[in-house]
Amino acid sequence: MMHKLFTGLFVHMYQELAFSLRRIYHYDESAQTKFQKEKPWTNDPHYFKRVKISALALLKMVVHARSGGNIEIMGLMQGKTDGEAIIVMDAFALPVEGTETRVNAQVDAYEYMVDYSQTNKQAGRLENVVGWYHSHLGYGCWLSGIDVSTQMLNQQFQEPFLAVVIDPTRTVSVGKVEIGAFRTYPEGYKPPNEPRFEYYRLFL
Repeated sequence: MMHKLFTGLFVHMYQELAFSLRRIYHYDESAQTKFQKEKPWTNDPHYFKRVKISALALLKMVVHARSGGNIEIMGLMQGKTDGEAIIVMDAFALPVEGTETRVNAQVDAYEYMVDYSQTNKQAGRLENVVGWYHSHLGYGCWLSGIDVSTQMLNQQFQEPFLAVVIDPTRTVSVGKVEIGAFRTYPEGYKPPNEPRFEYYRLFL
């Protein structure tokens, strides 16, 4: 009797979880288009507060970061918005390695991004690019001056846009993914009661 009860509860919980995940990661093109037109983030620099990353996207980003060895890597994330949350549904690597090649690889990376996005849409994957990710090798998850400039530029032209930093070195040493998600403030904005005024961290 108890076995049947627990089995029934487990099935119910699994169904509820599956339904919740389908809702979270379902892409509604009309709703996203409407949200893009309303642009609620323009009136509140802290509008986006949370990030949800799918297991698939997280796995891809961590494996990519680890594969770089002693060289920093970079990639883009696809997904959607859900109120005050940015949801990352997938990720893909860019042909850029290390800060020393970033300038030379910009054109190639941009062309790759456009081709990849177009191919995805042709295959029925309608998710937008919602951010970029890169690795820090052993010195934690934060935005450097160059990262801040890159993110500010992205937010000017590709909103809503997110910056994610993964530290593969610390991930291995502590046994859990060392990751941070960030957005920059508009130029000239000074948040109250915060010493770091260029960007803020979102909840993961």
